[in-house]
Amino acid sequence: MAKIMYKIREMNPEEYDELENFLYEAIYIPEDTPKPPRKILERPELQVYIENFGTRAADTCFVFEIDGKIVGACWARIMNDYGHIDNQTPSLALSVLKNFRRKGIAPALMNKLCSRLAEKNFNRVSLAVQKENLAAVKLYRRLNFEIIDERGEEFLMIKGLEV
Repeated sequence: MAKIMYKIREMNPEEYDELENFLYEAIYIPEDTPKPPRKILERPELQVYIENFGTRAADTCFVFEIDGKIVGACWARIMNDYGHIDNQTPSLALSVLKNFRRKGIAPALMNKLCSRLAEKNFNRVSLAVQKENLAAVKLYRRLNFEIIDERGEEFLMIKGLEV
């Protein structure tokens, strides 16, 4: 059997356009619900995650690569998004391609990203997650994110960072 080669690395600036695909994959779709059209990514509340990525101090992205193909991305930036707390706390976004989920990729990416944000002297990171996305809520809690608020159908969660 061929050995699978994988690595976690920072996303290269010339790959930032890939974030659009991962943002689309990150949209939580309940079972028996059709996926929205890709045009949904044009909405301002989604564009904040990717527009001009790499131009702000907190912009950080790690990817999980298997045999040279990016199958997951975890990125953060300070933005006025669903997980926004304040202008000193980066918000995190996470996306793993469907066929690669539940294989330990998401926690590996999140841990790497959180370590880098701590190195950049950020004290915490936030995220928003759909309450009914139980697998994601469970993952984030396992990684020491705490629910600090409920906003409609979402939980707002934070995690303290240490170097």
